[in-house]
Amino acid sequence: MFTWLCVSLGVAFGTSLLPIMNVELFVLGLVTSEPSLPWIGIGAAVAFGQVSGKLLHYLAARGIIELPSLLSARWYRGRRTHTASPGRERRRQCTTRLRRALTRIRERCHQHPHWMTATYGASSIFGLPPYMAMSVLAGLVHMRVSLFLLVGFVGRFVRFSALAAAPVFFAELFRL
Repeated sequence: MFTWLCVSLGVAFGTSLLPIMNVELFVLGLVTSEPSLPWIGIGAAVAFGQVSGKLLHYLAARGIIELPSLLSARWYRGRRTHTASPGRERRRQCTTRLRRALTRIRERCHQHPHWMTATYGASSIFGLPPYMAMSVLAGLVHMRVSLFLLVGFVGRFVRFSALAAAPVFFAELFRL
């Protein structure tokens, strides 16, 4: 049991850093293959792993952690040697609009800090808006670290505990 909880924590941490796999499918697969595992333990382990991984995104957005040079904007600025094609120009305009929208959202979050907390909490439970984007936005607007960790862990715990308990719940519900 302890081994599966540690594996769950590791998978959740890894997928929160680099989302190459859906952690929800992992949780459902784990619970259906190992029904003796406690749903509350799986919920806590996966929530801890997810929030720990997203903390690195949060800290990078705040500027506390420096990104590797490959991910840094400075690396990309020096490599622009292409002529502006129509497709490239459209992407540049789209990126400019996206940056303006992000600036407006950041200003609103500074004006209404409770709005950011509620949106981040809803994102951690429901996944909409995307939790990864909200983690980065929380760092950009300088949400308190303690608030980020508390709201994120509670929301992710609710989400993954409910998900881990769902197969058992539905098996009992449809048992004839």
